[in-house]
Amino acid sequence: MTAPSYTEWRPPPALARHVACTWAGRMGPAGETYVRRVLPDGCVDLLWDGALLVVAGPDTGPVDVVRRPDGFFVGIRFRPGLASTVLGVPASELLDLRVDAAEILGSEPAARLAERVGGAAESSLPAAAVALAEAVAGWLPRIAEPDRLVEATVAVLGRGVVGRPVGSLADALGVSERQFHRRCRAAVGYGPKTLDRVLRFRRFLALAETRPGAGLARLAADAGYADQSHLNRECARLAGATPARLVDV
Repeated sequence: MTAPSYTEWRPPPALARHVACTWAGRMGPAGETYVRRVLPDGCVDLLWDGALLVVAGPDTGPVDVVRRPDGFFVGIRFRPGLASTVLGVPASELLDLRVDAAEILGSEPAARLAERVGGAAESSLPAAAVALAEAVAGWLPRIAEPDRLVEATVAVLGRGVVGRPVGSLADALGVSERQFHRRCRAAVGYGPKTLDRVLRFRRFLALAETRPGAGLARLAADAGYADQSHLNRECARLAGATPARLVDV
């Protein structure tokens, strides 16, 4: 079977605050089905698979997605904590789920968007990604302001420079721990401790990609894990695999 292709594009400037990227993937024209393991990243995706428009909620573990021969996917990936504002639904209601977009956007708006993206896909997948981005950009003037506390939390945890228990961030941000957890859960899908685990895991993967051969102990330390055993446990929980299977070390 021809190797599957996958490409990401930066969002247009108007979407940069809310969107991490647009993306598309296509399978080869023949062969067996291909299973791709999707790993947690704190994001929510709105995607079109040629037949259905779907919202993929934030994951807390690995998800195996079947890719069929000659199939394709095109999507837009919202930054952690921003999808709930754009889609108008708490991210906690999408946790570990794949939902028909009609349940969130409404039947008619979802059908119009599917027709628009599907029509563009007949030309090319990049054109379909542009159509999806343009549609989302059209929603922005009508949406609520994102939760700045959650945005600040994602920024701090993403850098991995907390230097204190995650729960103590509530004091630093001037809110109670209960409110902190509630607002994170509504915007991201889960609380700040889980968000910290997911972002640290993604930091490990990013470091491994840019530092081939660095060794797991070094990567674990630089990503913010207590030690390599800590990294092993988190990879098992979040990816269902050992670190060595996830990266080329």
